[in-house]
Amino acid sequence: MNEIERKFLLKNEQFTPTSAGIRIRQGYLTFDTERVVRVRIADENGFITIKGKMEGITRPEFEYEIPKNEAELMLKMCLNDIVEKIRYKEIYNGMLWEVDIFKNENEGLSIAEIELASEDQFFEIPFWVGEEVTFDKRYYNSWLSRNPFKKWQNS
Repeated sequence: MNEIERKFLLKNEQFTPTSAGIRIRQGYLTFDTERVVRVRIADENGFITIKGKMEGITRPEFEYEIPKNEAELMLKMCLNDIVEKIRYKEIYNGMLWEVDIFKNENEGLSIAEIELASEDQFFEIPFWVGEEVTFDKRYYNSWLSRNPFKKWQNS
């Protein structure tokens, strides 16, 4: 299964959620240029996800639900920091946007993502979406686990 995703910074002052947020905690068991293995707890559900190497904005992705207690144990095995955020699922002109408001070491960062059926699929950008950061690795969650946003502000 492939994931085709574009990422944008959020215009925080213009975004007001219309959905209930989901609390997410996630960590990384491995990450290199070929693959990332992520463990996530979203509210009361655990997941393990394997993402392959990106080609353009497409990459293979495999995600499986796992028992929450096992996900908790795996989070303790993760490298670096656990990324915490609140995710809002918003529909804009018939398209699903996932808006992440980061917490703790990544506080102050907000990202909107849209998943597409093809790399050239047309979509309208909501007024609360700003600069595109799809190709900037600093905004990947795996990067944020190693290089938290708060550290950027102090350098």
